[in-house]
Amino acid sequence: MASSPDLSSADNTPENPGSGSPSEASATSGTATGGERRGRVRLRRAAVMAVPATMVAAGLAILTAQGALGVQFAISGMPFTVTATELNGTGFEQFGGLDNMADGSPNAGDTGGQVLIVTSAIKNATLTKLCQSVDLGGTNLKITAGRGEQKVTASDLTTDSTELSGDAAFNNIEIGNDASTLTKANAKGPIGVFSQQADTVHIGNLRQTNYATTAGVFKLPGLKLSFSDSGC
Repeated sequence: MASSPDLSSADNTPENPGSGSPSEASATSGTATGGERRGRVRLRRAAVMAVPATMVAAGLAILTAQGALGVQFAISGMPFTVTATELNGTGFEQFGGLDNMADGSPNAGDTGGQVLIVTSAIKNATLTKLCQSVDLGGTNLKITAGRGEQKVTASDLTTDSTELSGDAAFNNIEIGNDASTLTKANAKGPIGVFSQQADTVHIGNLRQTNYATTAGVFKLPGLKLSFSDSGC
């Protein structure tokens, strides 16, 4: 941190001639100028301390937008079911990949802690009557939303799935792209991996088995969370 200018020389400028006694000058500098300078120093320190937090937040936003968080965080290894009566999206991409569990995960089994998945990325999506459930062994944690007039909306949505079914329709679809060259949504896969993309996607009676989901923004009107004997 840069040091503050000498207070005595600052008080003897043409605008502030040093006419007072030394004790008066000392009192003035301690109560007015010194207080202001210390206040500015504290503000500068606060600003410097805020920079790393701002950079971290910006970095997380960028990673989410690029669909990278779904690859980087360690999945629990517990699959969850997602259903919706209807999904509509603009900017659709899909490619294969691997999700990794935390080291020593009890859910790894004989998989080595890896799950082969298909990543679906949608720049902007709306879902009607969303249901998500995970089997906790004897009971299900169940989330529902978008069952009224307002639909669930998401931006920069990515899902890592092992199963996906429904009645699908695509507009301007491209099949066989290299996953590293995709342009329709804010996600890219590994180079040399098969992929596809489209301007729009519609899926009726959507059903997915997922291991991970990320989104830049996820709005769930009418959200309800409960435990249930049955899943979605």
